[in-house]
Amino acid sequence: MKSAIVVFPGTNRERDVAIALHRATGKRPGTLWHRETELPAGTDLVILPGGFSHGDYLRCGAMAAHSPIMPAIRAFADQGGHVLGICNGFQVLTEAQILPGALLRNAALRFLSQDCHLRVERAGTAYTRHYQKGQVFRAPMAHGDGNYNADQATLDLLEGEDRVAFRYVTPEGETATSANPNGSARSIAGVYSANHRVLGLMPHPEDLVDPLMGGTDGAPLFAGLVEALAA
Repeated sequence: MKSAIVVFPGTNRERDVAIALHRATGKRPGTLWHRETELPAGTDLVILPGGFSHGDYLRCGAMAAHSPIMPAIRAFADQGGHVLGICNGFQVLTEAQILPGALLRNAALRFLSQDCHLRVERAGTAYTRHYQKGQVFRAPMAHGDGNYNADQATLDLLEGEDRVAFRYVTPEGETATSANPNGSARSIAGVYSANHRVLGLMPHPEDLVDPLMGGTDGAPLFAGLVEALAA
């Protein structure tokens, strides 16, 4: 499996994602500077990692969405390629209209740096093949603009097409205001594209892939993804 981790000015989670992929594959993934205009030949997976691309000026992800590499990523996604956007990467995907909706300021208007619990809403995708539907796992969050929003018609479409990937829940798996600190609509923490090959999510599963990190709850996402794309 060949992956490309895209780096923008202000990206700061590329090493975290590289560690997660290295643990899953045994190989060190490559990075790709945002000013490139083509993906490396044979790319199977593109990852847009977290951080503060272009300093989060204008809106989070707004400037990165117009980087020279983005037309190639959009074409890759349109052709059925797998794209994973985490935190700022999710913001970039929505700003580029590769995924629907928008990430707004957190409900409390403050940066959140804490653990959260996610419930798997759809199993069996490349990203969730090592999870069970309804399974709850822990993931760190670190964002100021993670409040997922869309109009009601779009939210209903996502629900109807089974495109909600994860929801913020209590450790027991229940939705609750207390478990959704950024205020995301319907407690949505991540969404898929129509073909379920593009995934955007706000929390950071890559930061829980080793016991030395405090847990391995995020490791199944990367292990399943690598397994699916290596088949």
